[in-house]
Amino acid sequence: MLFTSHNFVIFLILLFIIYYLIPKKFQWILLLTASYIFYFFAGNWYLTYILFTTVSTYFVSLKLNQLSVRQSGYLKERKDSLTREEKKEYKAAVKTKRFRWLLLCLFLNFGILGILKYTDFAIYNINMIFNQELSFFQFILPLGISFYTFQSMGYIIDVYREKYPAEKNIGKLALFISFFPQLIQGPISRFDDLKETMFKKHEYNQTNITFGLTRILWGYFKKMVVADRILIAVNTIIGDPDKYQGAYVLMGMFFYAIELYSDFTGGIDITIGIAEVLGIRIRENFIRPYFSKSIVEYWRRWHITLGTWFKEYMFYPISVCKPMLNLSKTCRRAFGENIGKRIPVYIATLVVWFTTGFWHGGSWNFIVWGLLNGIIILISQECAPLYDRFHSKCHIGHTFCYRLFQITRTFWLMSFLRTFDCYRDVSTTVKMYGTIFTNLNIQEILNGGFMGLGLTTADYIVLILGVTTILAVSLIGRRGSVRKKLSAKPVLLRYAVYFILFLSILILGAYGIGYDASQFIYSQF
Repeated sequence: MLFTSHNFVIFLILLFIIYYLIPKKFQWILLLTASYIFYFFAGNWYLTYILFTTVSTYFVSLKLNQLSVRQSGYLKERKDSLTREEKKEYKAAVKTKRFRWLLLCLFLNFGILGILKYTDFAIYNINMIFNQELSFFQFILPLGISFYTFQSMGYIIDVYREKYPAEKNIGKLALFISFFPQLIQGPISRFDDLKETMFKKHEYNQTNITFGLTRILWGYFKKMVVADRILIAVNTIIGDPDKYQGAYVLMGMFFYAIELYSDFTGGIDITIGIAEVLGIRIRENFIRPYFSKSIVEYWRRWHITLGTWFKEYMFYPISVCKPMLNLSKTCRRAFGENIGKRIPVYIATLVVWFTTGFWHGGSWNFIVWGLLNGIIILISQECAPLYDRFHSKCHIGHTFCYRLFQITRTFWLMSFLRTFDCYRDVSTTVKMYGTIFTNLNIQEILNGGFMGLGLTTADYIVLILGVTTILAVSLIGRRGSVRKKLSAKPVLLRYAVYFILFLSILILGAYGIGYDASQFIYSQF
């Protein structure tokens, strides 16, 4: 039961109605039930994995909490009888126990994710290196396992760090981990953020419901009118690399950028909109990333919650761990203060970006994509002083033309890197890059070659109108919430916009055979 299926729409309508009819104290229980029903229809065996993650996270978090409470009580009780060294030894012993419990939980849950997601990748490399013919397991990946694993492991790390106490109600923790709108493609939420609104009693609020439904419609518009339509051309181009080369590769990059943005942000809009109707606040995951003027800024705007997760739970711990601090001291002595202090940052950055690429999928394509992102970010950071000197002398940094150049440059740079997400392996991707210089052949496209990509003239007209609408809304959104601005308009105008949006989805949506089985692109992760 995916977001674009008719069954999901019916499911959603029934949930909204029941949610505001039942006693308010049972609302979160209804959401938990609905989440498990949703997950059951996505594949009943998948429930085993998410239940294991929930139960293991719950009991380990309680154990971590118990050890902290026991430590506080023991030290308070014996504050006068213990020496300073004895207190230090006791704290160290408790810390070791807590760390072992944390490692157990991380090992079990990341272990499940690793086995299901990366076993075949490991077998592929073993076969290639040792000339073996081991069979692949071809595990079916449970829906959203990467998202709920990262979300739950973020929770257990926060409890270990004593950011907040462990949740004692296993039902509430289960809802946090399994909240159905987030299972498809995130965002990756924090427990202390989500609990503020998830478990409260929610009264019927017309503004929240109107805003939420509007955002749901906007998400469906981006997904069904734009993303699913342009996907036909994208699949045609990348599906036959021998035929579609040169200028077609550039066209594929551009089309894929539109498709990925419309698909991913459309899904997030639906997620946030559903939560808003239910009175629940979820963090934004995108802030107009294609308006970014650098790759660093791009990653602050794109998939924000994933980037924050890696920064807080990987980059900082790696940067300040004891081996890295020792390495930093060694490098400073060997290479000087200026260079020595950078090397640990370089290592931590590349480890994070390697992991980010690997998170996206068990493929060398994703690993190369991740490492290239990390390398370019490091190069841009090192060149920052040069940029500053250039801007101080040329005084063009704040001009519209230069900002437009920066945005265009960043867009195409990210599009080039993103091509690793399209073709089947690294060598094919590199080969396609080469054809841009050896076989550009723009004339073929100008002579009507784009009409052979599975789209009609009407499809291209719809795409142009759809992309223009998305761009216009993004530009308007830079100066405040579009929905708030729309809510201030006269009632007739406001509901005319809602009706046109609904009608556009109904008439122009990319329906067809297999529609109910269509998936959001990030559901595979």
